[in-house]
Amino acid sequence: MKALKTSSLLLRRLPFPAVIALRYLRSTRRDAFASFLSAVAAGGLALGVAALILSLAVISGFQSALRGELLGRTPQIEVELPPGADAEGARDAVRRVAGVTSAQIQVRGGGWLVDQGKVQPVEMVGFDGRVPRSFPGAAGLPEGLYVPKSLAARWGLRPGKVLEVVSPKATLTPLGPQPRVRSLPLAGTYEGGRTQEERERAALPRSIAETLLGTADRRLDVEAADLDAALDVAARLPTALPKGSAVRTWKDLNRPLLFALRLEKLMMFVSVSLIVLVASLALVADLALIISSKRPEIGMLATLGATPAALRQAFVLLGGLVAGLGLLVGTVLGVGGAWVMDHYHLLPVPGRVYFLDYVPFRVEPQDLIVVLLLTLGLALASSLYAAQRAAALDPVEALRR
Repeated sequence: MKALKTSSLLLRRLPFPAVIALRYLRSTRRDAFASFLSAVAAGGLALGVAALILSLAVISGFQSALRGELLGRTPQIEVELPPGADAEGARDAVRRVAGVTSAQIQVRGGGWLVDQGKVQPVEMVGFDGRVPRSFPGAAGLPEGLYVPKSLAARWGLRPGKVLEVVSPKATLTPLGPQPRVRSLPLAGTYEGGRTQEERERAALPRSIAETLLGTADRRLDVEAADLDAALDVAARLPTALPKGSAVRTWKDLNRPLLFALRLEKLMMFVSVSLIVLVASLALVADLALIISSKRPEIGMLATLGATPAALRQAFVLLGGLVAGLGLLVGTVLGVGGAWVMDHYHLLPVPGRVYFLDYVPFRVEPQDLIVVLLLTLGLALASSLYAAQRAAALDPVEALRR
């Protein structure tokens, strides 16, 4: 009895459209077909929301892993100096720019590593000081020769092993052109990445690299606190650099890849969101059936003073309640399923083929907000379309039927 009194008091305090919406929501439980359509609409929305969240989570997981794999080996800011520029002076000037945590002179060029008849083409990166961040696993170590772990495993290399570093540039001698060769002990290895497209690189001291490659291709590797801070720092660098310098951020260096990833995610979102659109159409059918079965009651409410706006609000709220149930269930299924599959690695993939051992899931907050807003927008639009029919009913015609 107390529960009934409490519910009746609560209904009295609610606005008229909310009372009508709750009444019709309860009445569908006694109407088998209306209940079935309501369950179909709510279930379709739940399925669509869960599918959207899971598909965007798996795309975000793969893209995040791929970006981490590539951006970990990409300079945050790369400055290409003009020919003849004072590299040391430019480096010192860059270090004084606010937000710069480190600046390093680098020399790059192609070459080969040779060991007992085995030859490996590499991109040689000469650096001064500590090993740069773009060589994960060896970043911060003292200067020396560093090669990928995969190459060291294939050749059976150990620290201290002497390798020959060969440059494509030749030196003129009395015996004719001779290749530039230096023998260097292996200082260590770094994580070379698992993407097949990545070219093998070798890190070595800048003095050795300049002897082999010359000084024509000098660059600055500039770092900031993080990737977002690097974009702000890059905007301030031109004032501290010689004229003709080219400043490229990690976004510029990976622009085609980042565009492809955004396009892939957008197409996935558009294709899977069709499930939500179809479920919204089912919501229109559900509300239309309820309006048809309640025509006499709606006509009676209109004759008693219910305005078309109040009836419209009542059916919009009714559609919102059905859609909210589906939205809640779908969000729980999507977010919970993504967490379980990512936490327990339920979808393994061949690690020797791909750069990951399992399918990652990552629910981005902005993706979740977009999914919720899209579902609510379609559901409310469908509810408003059906509610217009209820508001447009002629009370006299409705009572005759």
